[in-house]
Amino acid sequence: MSSSKVKDPSLAKEGRLKVEWAEAHMPVVMKLRSMYREKKPLEGLRISAALHVTKETAALVRTLRDWGASVFLAPSNPLSTQDDVAAALAEEEGITVVAWRGMNEQEYFGAIAEAARARPDIVIDDGADLHVTIHQSMPEVGKNVIGGNEETTTGVIRLRALEAEGRLLYPVIAVNNALTKYLFDNRYGTGQSTVDGILRATNALLAGKRVVVAGYGWVGRGIAMRLRGMGARVIVTEVDPIRALEAVMDGFDVMPMSEAAEVGEVFITATGDRDVITKEHMLKMKDGAILANAGHFNVEVSVSDLESIAVSKRAVRPNVVEYRLPDGRRLYLLAEGRLVNLVAAEGHPSEVMDMSFANQALSVLYHVQNRGRLAPKVYDVPREQDELVARLKLETMGVRIDELTPAQREYLRSWR
Repeated sequence: MSSSKVKDPSLAKEGRLKVEWAEAHMPVVMKLRSMYREKKPLEGLRISAALHVTKETAALVRTLRDWGASVFLAPSNPLSTQDDVAAALAEEEGITVVAWRGMNEQEYFGAIAEAARARPDIVIDDGADLHVTIHQSMPEVGKNVIGGNEETTTGVIRLRALEAEGRLLYPVIAVNNALTKYLFDNRYGTGQSTVDGILRATNALLAGKRVVVAGYGWVGRGIAMRLRGMGARVIVTEVDPIRALEAVMDGFDVMPMSEAAEVGEVFITATGDRDVITKEHMLKMKDGAILANAGHFNVEVSVSDLESIAVSKRAVRPNVVEYRLPDGRRLYLLAEGRLVNLVAAEGHPSEVMDMSFANQALSVLYHVQNRGRLAPKVYDVPREQDELVARLKLETMGVRIDELTPAQREYLRSWR
């Protein structure tokens, strides 16, 4: 593997403290690390990962390394890298890191390409930029990959599209689709961390404000739930009639974005699609409206549209840019339209990433244990793995549950 490239190696001491904090709050990952450390099930394997370089990711990477793998870590977002954590990981044997906060596009995709050139046996991704780079530019690398994992809704969509075209080169486990991932990471993790990012960037009072949440998937549900808990008056926009109906029955106002644009004071996109907020909507917004994105890529709020209608712009706070329109109204874009919870805050709490990254680690083991037996398709996490992660999490929380008796099991299997 190539050598690490980070912003400031002197930050390693601070990074080690952050990693220590994360690992103290990720008991499931740490239990799994201990269970397989002596067996070294990944001995001799190369893993390339494109993930947000955070303290929680460090806990995962160190686990895979302790299981015997050598790991190459690239970022999955140019602005989400925690430079002190990257510096700490770069000091560790068996781990190569090429990541720093504020990468330009060339540097970011250069790091992704380096991860691909490491000729991985296993690929772990968050958003599918690494998967897609391998498929588009280095198919010879993909032919030797045992399997891959994908962390996000957006990435799973891209990989299913590759599968539909018959172009997927190796099996991929949709870690995002595990119940112990999306019910908790997407809903509680993103819900809390998105609000955290907006508050760190703006220090705005949410109570009483009309906040528009675009998309009512698990991420949107979590954001809307947290906002309501802080006293915001939440409006939901949707394109799916079933989700829209669910939002109505959950007690939220539902309307098209064209109408919400006229009354909203804070806008948060969480759809995974492009052009959710465009010039058409921006021209209707109130003076002082705040625009934030909680979806994976910076395409949901059309930054190009905002640039085209503004007569001036200036940074007024860290991660806040003010755009002034010709009539004097001001719109505030947070985090350059990128993931506000990772750019303006620290991402998900360690406790929720404990389950997501336990699934990542176990899915790597599943690929290795089933090497050569899986077709190049997108697979869901096995139910047994999902339940194992849930049971381990409950155990670490000191929570006990009932078990079915033999008679109850038989009753549930019977048609009589």
